[in-house]
Amino acid sequence: MAVTAHETEQKEQTCAPAACETCSSSSCSATDQQQGETQQQFEERRLLTSRLCRIKHKIVVLSGKGGVGKSTVAVNLAMALHLAGKKVGLLDVDIHGPSIPTMLGLEGRQVMEGDGELQPVDLDGMKVISLGFFLKDQDEAVIWRGPMKTGVITQFIRDVAWGDLDYLIVDSPPGTGDEPLSVCQTLEGADGAVIVTTPQKIAAVDVRKSISFCRQMNLPVLGVIENMNGFVCPKCGELTSVFQSGGGRLMADDMGVPFLGSVPIDPQIAEAGDSGVAFLQRYADSQTAAIIQGLIKPLLML
Repeated sequence: MAVTAHETEQKEQTCAPAACETCSSSSCSATDQQQGETQQQFEERRLLTSRLCRIKHKIVVLSGKGGVGKSTVAVNLAMALHLAGKKVGLLDVDIHGPSIPTMLGLEGRQVMEGDGELQPVDLDGMKVISLGFFLKDQDEAVIWRGPMKTGVITQFIRDVAWGDLDYLIVDSPPGTGDEPLSVCQTLEGADGAVIVTTPQKIAAVDVRKSISFCRQMNLPVLGVIENMNGFVCPKCGELTSVFQSGGGRLMADDMGVPFLGSVPIDPQIAEAGDSGVAFLQRYADSQTAAIIQGLIKPLLML
């Protein structure tokens, strides 16, 4: 089932179910209809609020630079939390390059619809949503302007039956444009962002913009992850610096945000992603897996 401009327009013209039953607080923003708000807008806002109220922690994975392995980090953070016994949802809002289905071996899976809700794809108990599930052909180009992207991202949060989650991990495309802006505006009360960079100065310069973006959006920065920090030899396990090391930590210190840790270039990470299996599932006993598991410790303390 493809999400087309026509279908999105029809969806927006259909009132969402008026169901906000997760709490009885009179201070809830969804209790009363706001001045100037139509009945349809009120019902859609109530539905969105009811979804978000059932998600304890919402974390956005950002980077101002492409090619830093952000989706790989998002997938493995979500999987690490899942393996830690948490109820996890993974939302891919990279509209133009949705890679999560490929990385998790979910290509060809379809999102089912029932009772006015979209049912997320289930991966051993982890719930996953991506535009990739809606494309008839994986080579299909998504040529959308900002309003279309914003509408679909809102649908993926408001109209998906996420249920009760401990964590919702959102994988955003690089930059500070429509997608991360829409996510930040829709995810009311998000816990914060995890920023991904690589060690080189040119990457850190662009990634600094993501931290500035978070501050302008009043989104806390939970920390910086420096990816591709050295190469792990598949034979001996020795770590060799490929790029200048330490750029991520220096940037985090300079910007006054936490540094969560460094992840090396490990051929097994690439192999796992290409074969459609989360790295932490296939190579759970590896040294790199232990490093990634350590990255979630601050997230478990939220």
